Amino acid sequence: MSIIIPGTKLAGAASHPIDQSIRFNDDDSPELTKTYSGAGSRTTQTFSVWFKLGNTQSSSGFNFYNGGTGTSDTTWSGISIYDHKIYLQGYSTNWKITTRVLRDHSAWYHLVYIWDTTNSVASERVRLYINGQRETDFSTDNNPGASASSGIGQAAKHSIGNQSRVVGYSYADAYMAEIVFIDGTAYGPENFGEENDNGIWVPKDVSGLTFGTNGFWIDGRDSGDLGDDESGRGNDYTASGLAAHDQMTGESPTNNFCVMNPINKHSNVTLSNGNLHALGSGTSISYASVATISLPSSGKWYAEMKYTNASAGEYPMVGVFNNSVRALINVSNSPGGTGASDAKDIGFGADGRRLENGTNTEPWENAVSDGNISALAIDMDNKKIWFGHNNSGSFVWQASGNPSAGSNEANTIDFNTTELVLGNGHYSTSEVHWNFGQDGTFGGTETAQNNSDANGVGNFYFSVPTGFKAICTKNLGS
Repeated sequence: MSIIIPGTKLAGAASHPIDQSIRFNDDDSPELTKTYSGAGSRTTQTFSVWFKLGNTQSSSGFNFYNGGTGTSDTTWSGISIYDHKIYLQGYSTNWKITTRVLRDHSAWYHLVYIWDTTNSVASERVRLYINGQRETDFSTDNNPGASASSGIGQAAKHSIGNQSRVVGYSYADAYMAEIVFIDGTAYGPENFGEENDNGIWVPKDVSGLTFGTNGFWIDGRDSGDLGDDESGRGNDYTASGLAAHDQMTGESPTNNFCVMNPINKHSNVTLSNGNLHALGSGTSISYASVATISLPSSGKWYAEMKYTNASAGEYPMVGVFNNSVRALINVSNSPGGTGASDAKDIGFGADGRRLENGTNTEPWENAVSDGNISALAIDMDNKKIWFGHNNSGSFVWQASGNPSAGSNEANTIDFNTTELVLGNGHYSTSEVHWNFGQDGTFGGTETAQNNSDANGVGNFYFSVPTGFKAICTKNLGS
């Protein structure tokens, strides 16, 4: 198994498994807010969050957490990501800006921010940890004065995922889990995470921590109240721009699902909804977008897709790209299309065609109408692939296929690489909503049917064929 983006670490076994996250989709203006009636400690505090980046590109950013409405360093403070760098901010002073950039959209990160101005050592007053390691290399490195107040912690508005006041950032586009604020204690990262046997930084149970007056622990376990505080302090946050379908069941720091890749796509493709919704541009050329996790060289794997704007002339193609031989960025490409004679990949069109290594079989089977859902089942052990959809009113594997029995496959291909990735080609303004097992609602457009895979993992719309599994770290043995 390989990951497209270099540097990715998969989540391993954890003593504190997390069952869900909250998806912040910037198009929906999402945020969690609370206006405190009284102040807590403004000299000693800790913030911790696990996050997986969404469609976060260069020259864009958002606030993880911030508080205050004033125009000074003591009346507004925030923890942000901008241009892939972490910013620790007052209103007019950037205390710290990391030199390091966080560009891996396939991985979960853990951030711990400590504000401790009671510390007599100036360099210890603002501290930042990523995945348990302290950040010490900053392009901007300032320290607040002794006993300086943070804007966070005052009797004012606080926001997760947006600004408590408007100073230039967008809404968050990310998955967040285990969002914790500690009022009055400077806790190190070892209180929130630990290394497992494989040396991977994984979550710890935070329920025993002292949260303080304005502290909270938001984990998104209640889909109807995503801002519910589990700390026992009653500091619930109010959700806006977030819905029940933004609770991502299973997508978490302890089970990382495949998503589409903001880095390995055509520039005319826009991703949203946690990198699960791919939208093509208004041209007639096929533009590609592909997934973050490569298909393992063995095993049986399953994924679902919902089409929007899949009318004649705007049909998308879904299937398998050979990432090792195809140039996918800024060139016309579809899975199975022309451009690489040794690609040995395959695609299925919503218009009923099949493409294999540039050979167009048209028509192959029944077309998929706008608004319907299709699925791919891929047996890497026997090099077989099946394609099906519910265009007839109930789900049917095309060409009388039966993945559970291993029969009547759409095709048998000598997949000769370990860099095969699921993906799609867009024609005009076609849209593909992917579900790798973390969103059986397809962005809230369907009622989840709660079907899981052979290991009891995932939330799929259709029944998963016998022996097939979701592409996620729990199934990849990581």
